[in-house]
Amino acid sequence: MALDLQVTCIKKTDRIDPHESIRGIGGTNADSTRWYLSEAIAITGIENGSYRFWTSVNGKSVRVIIATHNGHKYLKTESDEIHPNNLLALPECP
Repeated sequence: MALDLQVTCIKKTDRIDPHESIRGIGGTNADSTRWYLSEAIAITGIENGSYRFWTSVNGKSVRVIIATHNGHKYLKTESDEIHPNNLLALPECP
């Protein structure tokens, strides 16, 4: 069974391309400890069923999914009809 985690922050690269701008994602566990995963580990975890990620935007839960652009896999959110990728709007992880 997949571990279900809410993404509340990201770490960005210095790239401008939105398809290559997330380096990792993070959040807070139920016990208030923080977690952080690189984008590559998060993608592998989604693919092998270890993780399911989601984020909340304006009170609505949106799943984090894998997309591919020019052969490069990256993380983004499902369309919520407001933002094409809500992850990029999250604050930087500490």
